[in-house]
Amino acid sequence: MASWVRKLEVPRTSEVNRWINYDIRPVETARRTWGYLSFHNYWLLINTNISTYLTGSALIPLGLTWWQALICIIIGQLLAMMFVILNSLPGAYYNIGFPVVNRMVWGMWGSQFVIWNRIFLSLVWYGFTAWIGGECVYVMLQSWDPNLEDHIPNHMPADTGMTTAQFVAYIVFSLLSLPVVWIRPHRLQKFFYFASSVTIIFFFVLLIWALATMGSSGFGDTIRNATDISQTGGPDSVAWLMVYGVISTLGSIAAGILNQNDYARFATAPKHAIVGQALPFPIYGIICSVIGILVTAATQNRLGGEAVWNPPTLFSQLIAQNPSPGTRAGAFFAGLALTISQIGVNVPGNALSGGFDLAATFPRYINIRRGAYITAVFSVIVNPWKLVNTATTFLTVLSSYSIFLGPMTGLMVASYLVISKRKINVDDLYRGDRTSIYWFTAGFNWRAAVAWMVGFAPLMPGFIAAVNTSATVSSGATELYYLSYLYGFCASGLVFILLHRLLPAPNFDAFVRNSMSAEGAQMYYKEKWDDIQYEDGGVITGEDKQEDIVMTGKA
Repeated sequence: MASWVRKLEVPRTSEVNRWINYDIRPVETARRTWGYLSFHNYWLLINTNISTYLTGSALIPLGLTWWQALICIIIGQLLAMMFVILNSLPGAYYNIGFPVVNRMVWGMWGSQFVIWNRIFLSLVWYGFTAWIGGECVYVMLQSWDPNLEDHIPNHMPADTGMTTAQFVAYIVFSLLSLPVVWIRPHRLQKFFYFASSVTIIFFFVLLIWALATMGSSGFGDTIRNATDISQTGGPDSVAWLMVYGVISTLGSIAAGILNQNDYARFATAPKHAIVGQALPFPIYGIICSVIGILVTAATQNRLGGEAVWNPPTLFSQLIAQNPSPGTRAGAFFAGLALTISQIGVNVPGNALSGGFDLAATFPRYINIRRGAYITAVFSVIVNPWKLVNTATTFLTVLSSYSIFLGPMTGLMVASYLVISKRKINVDDLYRGDRTSIYWFTAGFNWRAAVAWMVGFAPLMPGFIAAVNTSATVSSGATELYYLSYLYGFCASGLVFILLHRLLPAPNFDAFVRNSMSAEGAQMYYKEKWDDIQYEDGGVITGEDKQEDIVMTGKA
């Protein structure tokens, strides 16, 4: 049995230290391959896709006009960009990922709480995105056979919300994604170039087609310049709904903000992670949202006045209306482009996220590649076909989940910038005993738990009312919930700082107060870990002290 278990161990891992393997160690120079263009293409894929396209569907139905929704989207994307950059700094400067950074926030064992939250979100988002990808494949199959449902007998129960043909398309998309999952993060550049080029060309062609073929019918009522809602006074007013729209836009990317260190650590230089995200992130998020609003409005009247927000549904209806060779050919290439786009967002944004977190949780048996495949396979347990039946409602619920993620992000930013003063003892992040300054109390930093609860607990009444529309809460609770991400981020960060000031952790505090500067710490640990090399049999290094740190967890 012991021999069989050893065969399951991943190569290039420590024989003794359970806190490290090759994929979660600080990234050495050879794997720091993400320059400006890599981050640009990454955010083009992450922010130019069907989920971002649907942003307007969560705002305009509230009663906001198109231009009010646009203001919310712009402000929300700019705020999200700011949080992305702030939370990328530990990864960019110390080349460590999200699970490892959280060891210095929550403690060596306490970090598991945050990691498992992110694993859960990776499963949910991978399943949801894969099902939408299956809808794109379905459009391609439908373009070949407009009577697809008649030729693939349906054996699915009605309460599943899907047909056999739709499930087949989902399986096809999932299989198409698997080869891309195999690619390691530092070698994704070529795929990024290809997928991002296809994605941006498609969405602009879609916009041009929608506007050029709109005809005299013009835009539908999706684009309207007036609203019957009162401008101020309570949570149902335009003012508060716009606040909610801003936070909803921000919350929809909250999971990506939380673990951005996983990608920033591959930056060739810190400036690439900072500047490479500052412009592409908001620009593509805003552009794709605007395209979604314009295309929906431009196609509304030709579809009988129905506002069809989901692109695969739009193309399926166009085939049903006019199954001519030209329509079917256009739908096929649209489905193909959308399939590539969905793979481009799902693999790096969700599969790899799950891979990073699982590798940090079980470093002896799981690396990024194995973790990514586990995420892909087990995402089916979230029943994505049920989630997509009400895509707009699902996105609202997922953005509501940001009440938990905003405080987590606030803790990470406060810990790095204020409490740690940008100084990280990288060695101690891989040392799982009392000798680590991040051991705190039995491996848990109780200060983080208290600060996190302060950040989300007051928001729970509003969260419950948002998820369960039959529940009623006070106007004040609703308005506080509308500020959820900002409140949680600021409240948790501030309380965390105060707790560390009033009740400091002695060993941790001594390291922060020593004479080494932040710049000195960054240079020292970057050079130190660059000297540690890996081979398939384990770790090799010319410095005994470094080998001791990696292999045994003790300096």
